[in-house]
Amino acid sequence: MAEIFTPFLTAFILAYILRPAFLWLGRRRLPSSLAALLTVVLGLGVLIAILGLFIGLLKTELPLIKAQLPGWIQNTQAWLGPKLAEFHIDLDWGALKKAASQKITTHISDNADALMTSTFETVLMSGSSVIAGFVNSVLIIFVMFYLLIDWDHFFGIIKKMFPLRAQETIHHLAMHTDGLLSQYLNGMVIVISIMSVFYSIGLSLIGIQGAVALGIFTALMIVIPYIGIALGFSLAILSALLQFGPQYEMIAVLALYGLGQFLEGFVLTPRLVGERIGLHPVAVLFALLLFGKLFGFFGVLLALPISAVSLVLVQYLWSVYTQSSWYRK
Repeated sequence: MAEIFTPFLTAFILAYILRPAFLWLGRRRLPSSLAALLTVVLGLGVLIAILGLFIGLLKTELPLIKAQLPGWIQNTQAWLGPKLAEFHIDLDWGALKKAASQKITTHISDNADALMTSTFETVLMSGSSVIAGFVNSVLIIFVMFYLLIDWDHFFGIIKKMFPLRAQETIHHLAMHTDGLLSQYLNGMVIVISIMSVFYSIGLSLIGIQGAVALGIFTALMIVIPYIGIALGFSLAILSALLQFGPQYEMIAVLALYGLGQFLEGFVLTPRLVGERIGLHPVAVLFALLLFGKLFGFFGVLLALPISAVSLVLVQYLWSVYTQSSWYRK
């Protein structure tokens, strides 16, 4: 069931994020279908831009790796040879390369049938994955388009499912939750903007090639806790290593990302995101640890939005409790 619900849940989240753009276009008196189409195109454009940043970084890194790899191998050989000689180990590197090549050739010859079978199965699985990904992408775009158009109608139907006496309360809670989530998204946009400038300027001062693209990509990956910053950090370290070798630039990158993590994790996110949704900075850190422990990666990713929704329900239940006769007695 997860494979079925995932595209629909993804489409719902994307439609919610892009709905302000749809409403802005609607206020310009554009037909709802055209406004929804332009909003979907905008969302795809942002996604393509993010992928373009990543591809651009790879285009910068891969030629450097190709150029530096022979030198790395020679340096490793020059460093390792004397170390082995101290233990009276004399390796014939040419013979080793020849033996390795012969062994690989023999292994391929002896296992040709199995290799062809496994390769064919891998190609089939890859093809199936590509087809499934394409179908899910089309489904997400289709559902997101109609959700943008029929958003009010969709939630109007859900509202009618509740008893009449509870509809006003449900509507009030939904509006309060929507306000908190909007504040959360606004806070994240501010954090990403600040960190984009911080990382771009810092990497430029260090002298990293593609500093602006790498800084923006790292800031965007903040929305994926831990994994995102680890990916940006790895790319920055790799860039410094390829361009300058094991010099002080690598230490500068370490210091930059350490300071960036402190600034984002302990100053910007708790204040600009946590306070905007009514959560104390300590509560923000607790929510990240709690939901990460309970639900893993997706728990960390959705910790603050879920906490915002839970906060609305807790505040409502607390108000009901404090106004009840049982509490007042």
